[in-house]
Amino acid sequence: MKNVNMPSLQVRAFAVLALVMIMVPAFASSEYILRVVALVWITAVAAVGLQILMGMAGQISLGHAGFFGIGAYVTAILPTRYGFPPIVAVLLGVLASMLVAWLIGKPILRLRGHYLAIATLGFSLLVGLVATGEAALTGGPDGMDVQPLQVGAFDLVSTRVWYWISCAVLLLCTWVATVLRHSPTGRALRAILGSEVAAASMGVDVARRKLQAFVIAATFAALAGSMLALMNGFITPDVVSFMMSVEFLAMVMIGGAASAFGAIVGAGMLTLMPQVLASFYDYQDAVIGLVIMLSMIFLRRGIVPTLSHYFSQRRR
Repeated sequence: MKNVNMPSLQVRAFAVLALVMIMVPAFASSEYILRVVALVWITAVAAVGLQILMGMAGQISLGHAGFFGIGAYVTAILPTRYGFPPIVAVLLGVLASMLVAWLIGKPILRLRGHYLAIATLGFSLLVGLVATGEAALTGGPDGMDVQPLQVGAFDLVSTRVWYWISCAVLLLCTWVATVLRHSPTGRALRAILGSEVAAASMGVDVARRKLQAFVIAATFAALAGSMLALMNGFITPDVVSFMMSVEFLAMVMIGGAASAFGAIVGAGMLTLMPQVLASFYDYQDAVIGLVIMLSMIFLRRGIVPTLSHYFSQRRR
């Protein structure tokens, strides 16, 4: 990714994202709102990783929650059961996800389309079974406490602290994803998205590039899972549920798989909608499902690419 520059439009989008992050604490009327927005940024980290796999390499995964859960549970288990420092547990959780992605990616990435989706779903369900069944290690269905991250003598448990940590991590991950898209690696991945046969004929190592994208996506997911566990101070097997994988997929599709910023918009929508619709709990799932359905019908490329195309046409 050396000497790769972001296009001016994406530089402006990056600046707008940073400005929004700076302004939110000034307008947040309570710690609860700040925590919800921090949750948006954390889920967006995982969504940006999945966007790399889907929007660049064209591979559909329903196993993203599995890597999210590995990061969360390793971060919880190592300090609680074995006395590891939490920061070391975070690093080991990310490394564990990278290793698992590399090991399972080699065989399952030979599959395509719905076969690949089902194979990755099987992996996520397996992680969920371990989280639920190994109660002595994971706390089982009841979940387990997570030791706070420490800096010197201070425990990082404040909502405001985790808000700024999530901001910094998301900005870094968005920058990496955007620069990657315009790097030689990103161009090779997008060639695979267009046609694997054509990409191979041009000298692209298709299997290697797809595996790279899969490992990067797993890395982002594990990092997000670790942050969620540390911010909440508690985790349950819900972090590796089937619906969590579906939500990550929907975030990328609704926001737009062609852009990291699309994944962030999708994460914001699907994370905030349950909070906005809390007063209409009985109809919450129906409304969210309707929004997803209408987005897929009328905004097939996603919100961000569609709006970007519309405004570019207006300027001509």
